[in-house]
Amino acid sequence: QVQVVESGGGLVQAGGSLRLSCTASGLAFSSYAMGWFRQAPGKEREFVAAIGWSNGNTNYADSVKGRFTISRDNAKNTVYLQMNSLKPEDTAVYYCAAGRAGLSLRRYDYWGQGTQVTVSS
Repeated sequence: QVQVVESGGGLVQAGGSLRLSCTASGLAFSSYAMGWFRQAPGKEREFVAAIGWSNGNTNYADSVKGRFTISRDNAKNTVYLQMNSLKPEDTAVYYCAAGRAGLSLRRYDYWGQGTQVTVSS
């Protein structure tokens, strides 16, 4: 059974930093691309960042480029999202997903339950 579990969310002031972690089990982790998505209240879930099965290929939404960094540790079956210079508009539930690389939600097969990130102004 595949499990995807996010952690590291919380409340932070604008300009602050958080690091999200996501651990996946029950799958060949190193064979999957990993993505982070987010969903703010009343909005659709949107792409944030993705990383291929090796660390060499990453993609970011324009809204987070230069502030967020995605990385992975295949030995630990874990993907990270380092979020710096956080803004109130980054407030959302952040979801981790495993699947084929890309920006579309449809390319991801396994999803976590999400972790709340709240940025206060």
